[in-house]
Amino acid sequence: MRSWLRSTAGGLPATYWYLWTGILINRVGGFAVLFLSLYLTARRGASPAVAGLIVGTYGIGGVVGTLAGGVLADRWGRRRTLLWSHLACVLFLAGLAVAADLRVIAALCALLGVVQSAPSPAFVAAIIDVVPAGRRSRAFNLQFWAFNLGTAGASLLAGVLASWSYVGLFLIDAATTLTTVLVIAWKVPETLKRGVVHVGATGRGLRTVFNDRIFLAFVGLTLMQALIYSQTNTIVPLAMRADGLGPSAYGVVVALGGIMIVLGQLFVPRLIDGHRKDRVLAASMVAMAAGFASLSVASHEWAYLGAAAIWTVGSMLAAPPNAEINAELAPAVLRGRYQAVFFLTFPAAAFLAPTMGGASLQFFGNTHWLLVAALALAAAVLHLVAGPRRERRVAAANAGRPANNAGKVPDSAA
Repeated sequence: MRSWLRSTAGGLPATYWYLWTGILINRVGGFAVLFLSLYLTARRGASPAVAGLIVGTYGIGGVVGTLAGGVLADRWGRRRTLLWSHLACVLFLAGLAVAADLRVIAALCALLGVVQSAPSPAFVAAIIDVVPAGRRSRAFNLQFWAFNLGTAGASLLAGVLASWSYVGLFLIDAATTLTTVLVIAWKVPETLKRGVVHVGATGRGLRTVFNDRIFLAFVGLTLMQALIYSQTNTIVPLAMRADGLGPSAYGVVVALGGIMIVLGQLFVPRLIDGHRKDRVLAASMVAMAAGFASLSVASHEWAYLGAAAIWTVGSMLAAPPNAEINAELAPAVLRGRYQAVFFLTFPAAAFLAPTMGGASLQFFGNTHWLLVAALALAAAVLHLVAGPRRERRVAAANAGRPANNAGKVPDSAA
């Protein structure tokens, strides 16, 4: 056990662990958005389609926040970006606790998307700043573990709090976010070296990313995966409510996924080692298709739990190859901007999934889940088609040979 702990969590600097603690606290308290669609329909009288549109503004804000957070982290500093974005998040959560007009709620939801997405690039940049290259793999693995542990705790707490008070849900979320601010202010120094100009902050570097067709194809497939998985926190709660299941039941369903990831994710690499990444990703999409397709006949809590177990296995399989491909395709000097564009898929999905999914559920009913499953199967096929070209690109880069669409960095950008 001591050897396993040393190999899993040993040799990481103290600043990393304070960043890790901030991420964990933030996730444990980050439950308000999980129940926003239920809050809008149950307390504010919004239809599923309107609720989907309002929750979708969070995704729009997230797109802006992700890009802004990356630029601010490079130009303004990691620490200041983390502190001010979290403080703004506290204010907007408090505003959502008291807002009644749906237009005001939509505006606050969009702003919340901005400030909750902005810290992500700064957290990642700070971890890269303080963790030696040989230990970053374990650092990010532990970060992913903390994220899901916090999500599981948040889901269980949110189910209880939503049954008690939606206002309390937002205010407690604000309080935990403020706790993260205090941890960062107290223990996390500025990790950005003064006088360093990062290539990732240049417009030319960003254009290089958007000219890399192989990488953009991978980002497009990641967006499809994110659209599918985003159903779990946007449309699934609405379907459960239509089946007469309360917030606590949804909290248990979401918590199951987090618990499965926390207990099993560290063992996934051994399961998939030696298999081609495109085939692993295709298998993960097939598992997601099976999970969501089963919702077309689900009406009881146990059926939702079974479906959640299946689609969670799919997401667990997808995590390692997604991270590995993202790292392999990114030139070292543009790694930050490649990461930023990759992260844009998640706020984009946070907008598109509820916007389209809410209307689809309202008009198609349970057939909606068969459409989601069909999208997952299409993604599986496309991964198999795109995989060989990605592998040739990586092999050429490892051999030091030029490759088409390899994301070359212009001399003036470097």
